[in-house]
Amino acid sequence: MTAIIGSGGCAPADVAATRAALHRVAEHVLAPALYQATGRIDLVPSPGGFRTPPFGADGRFLAVDGAELVVGGASGARRTTLTTVRAAADFAGVTAGAPAQVYKPATPLDLDEPPTIEPGAARLLADWYSLGAQAMSLFAAEIPDDEPSAARLWPEHFDLGITAGAINYGASPGDDHFTDPYVYVGPHDGPPQGEPGFWNAPFGAARTIRDITTVQEAVAFFRDGRARVLAHATTSRTRRTP
Repeated sequence: MTAIIGSGGCAPADVAATRAALHRVAEHVLAPALYQATGRIDLVPSPGGFRTPPFGADGRFLAVDGAELVVGGASGARRTTLTTVRAAADFAGVTAGAPAQVYKPATPLDLDEPPTIEPGAARLLADWYSLGAQAMSLFAAEIPDDEPSAARLWPEHFDLGITAGAINYGASPGDDHFTDPYVYVGPHDGPPQGEPGFWNAPFGAARTIRDITTVQEAVAFFRDGRARVLAHATTSRTRRTP
């Protein structure tokens, strides 16, 4: 199973710049390609980064592998270095730009801005998505009665997540809340009161790559968060009982 120790030796500035560059590609190239063909926008992790699910009669897909864009299908795959959003969209044969009728993009559509993609940071983010995907798969198998959804990488948020029993669980590459990549537990009703040491984010609880270094640790964090939500709900119901 995937294990990530610390920050992988990557400078935070490199991780942030790489994350922003890859986020633009996800929002303005991969998601619109999938949407134009299927009406969907959800992506999935893949070796080296992330990709669209296969679509169309020939199983076409677009993927980001490190600093490269891969366009593939039944007849094979071709790849190119990511230089600009315009060049990536042209290579893929799609119209660049997030589907505005579906979501408001978090990144600007700057067609000709060269991306800053540091190879080590790109690997770190790909490994983080992989760790998250493995953890969510194992955790979902533990809680079938919560009816967990499939894990999806949403382009507008750029995090990988599932929903189960009115709780979101996920792995984010970092954002305005936490600079480092992090895993999270987000109850739909907001974080329970009274445990600020655990519920350390406006949306719930988060633990960064500095705290979570293995798949098993991520699963344990998800499990702990769920147990705390359920315990709080039970206590609240008991207090309301006459």
